[in-house]
Amino acid sequence: MITSPLSLPLLSQARRLLGPALLAMTLVLSGCASQMASDNAGDLTRSDGDWQQQDAQLAALTHWQLAGKVGIRTPEEGHSANLDWQQDGDDYHMLITGPLGAGRTTLVRDADGVRLSSSEGDFEAPDAESLMLAQLGWSLPLGALDNWVRGVPAAGEHDIETDELGFPTTLYQDGWEVDYQDWTRAEGLWLPRKMKLYYGDLTATLIVNQWQAL
Repeated sequence: MITSPLSLPLLSQARRLLGPALLAMTLVLSGCASQMASDNAGDLTRSDGDWQQQDAQLAALTHWQLAGKVGIRTPEEGHSANLDWQQDGDDYHMLITGPLGAGRTTLVRDADGVRLSSSEGDFEAPDAESLMLAQLGWSLPLGALDNWVRGVPAAGEHDIETDELGFPTTLYQDGWEVDYQDWTRAEGLWLPRKMKLYYGDLTATLIVNQWQAL
């Protein structure tokens, strides 16, 4: 489920509330890279037709984990942290470590709902959007991010721009702009290595170091 676009007043609140929970929501990733498999040492030259040939495999990649770095920037400030993200269908577990997490922050979604744990305490909600609204006063479309991070749109209206090889360069959905800036070869697929997300004056940068199918 995709959240509605953020309003500028809520973005202003977000800037004042940047902290451990912000990192947890931003999707945004380098953690235990040594624990994850990748075939990055292979041929990293993309070819025409590569993207179209992996459509079915991308759609079937619903259980995976990645490790990388995430950064958040507004006109006033910028922050970064490490992220380990495990996706199990519609459920997920995110571990955020680094300066923004003040140690470690976790965001979990499962059959019991969504839980966020940080140095500020433990919080629960039926869904990620309401949890973020309750704790931060704003929300991010976590229901779409597991698609965007694989280079594909979530369900619903969207526009995509592609390069000469057919790979996505920019995805527009739900008020967000997602720019794909680099690709890597992992699990037999071409997957995003670096991407930037924009909404208003909020910018999130995600660099994925390792992918692994589960």
